Amino acid sequence: MMTRLQRVLFKRGFASIATRSSPASEEYVPPYEKPSANDIAKLEEFLSHSKRLFIITGAGISTESGIPDYRSEGVGLYARTTNRPMMYQEFLTNPKRYRMYWARNYIGWPTFSAFQPNETHRTFAKWETQGKVFWHVTQNVDSLLTKAGCELLSELHGCSARVACVDCGYKGMTRQELQELIAQDNPVWTAQSNTINPDADVYLTEEQLGDFRPPRCPQCSGRIKPDVTFFGDNVDRRLVDFVKEQLTQSDSVLVAGSSLEVMSSYRFILVAQQLQLPIAIVNIGRTRGDQAAHLKISTRCGSILPHIRMSELPKQ
Repeated sequence: MMTRLQRVLFKRGFASIATRSSPASEEYVPPYEKPSANDIAKLEEFLSHSKRLFIITGAGISTESGIPDYRSEGVGLYARTTNRPMMYQEFLTNPKRYRMYWARNYIGWPTFSAFQPNETHRTFAKWETQGKVFWHVTQNVDSLLTKAGCELLSELHGCSARVACVDCGYKGMTRQELQELIAQDNPVWTAQSNTINPDADVYLTEEQLGDFRPPRCPQCSGRIKPDVTFFGDNVDRRLVDFVKEQLTQSDSVLVAGSSLEVMSSYRFILVAQQLQLPIAIVNIGRTRGDQAAHLKISTRCGSILPHIRMSELPKQ
């Protein structure tokens, strides 16, 4: 069994960065009903019985920071456009698609990296300091939880602020440092896009690519990518096993801002059911895990979680 310190050292992120909280944005938040006083009371009651809370979060906690998601009704990427994220095999095997990916990501990165945590992110960081959180796994790659101060955290799908070489495994560079290298290799090239998609992506036409030169690994000249799990790729099995270990030591589960549609996160609900752990879900609309939930509240995370009164517990 890992100690608390070992769990912190294992987390996949970078050092906590103190930032101001982003004001709530609802441009990419689907329609919702405000929580009732009874909803708040029920969630407070659920959490009051937990001393080792396991949290699962998804894109729904970051839409309030202005980052769109894929699946939200009416406002997600799939609802607004026919554009789809690039598949991992495309990225690996098609040089034209590799070039297109990096041109889009290069244009989108300044906007994406400037997003700030909102009150939900900061609430989870506060709960950590109060000793309520045993472990937290997020599907998000935006690093906003880390920016807010969360430390007991696993980034299930990686983090867009880091990069990795597909061919030699080199990880000695941040995404911002890579941005500067791409700029040096493309001193004249530029493009405009009026949208920002999930995962720091924008839409560009073939004509806009011009003479853009995509980045290569500074160590082996191989293919480099953000250190995230692409669509069509697999989540690191070691990380999945580690998160499951933390779940087995927890006493309850809170899901926030996730539809649990992808197996990478839903698998933890299945494990929680096997362990007979109580589960609460806060998310706008239905989720794949609703049938397993002891408590389900359909609302915006930022409209309820910051209002939960937590009694402090000794840190574990």
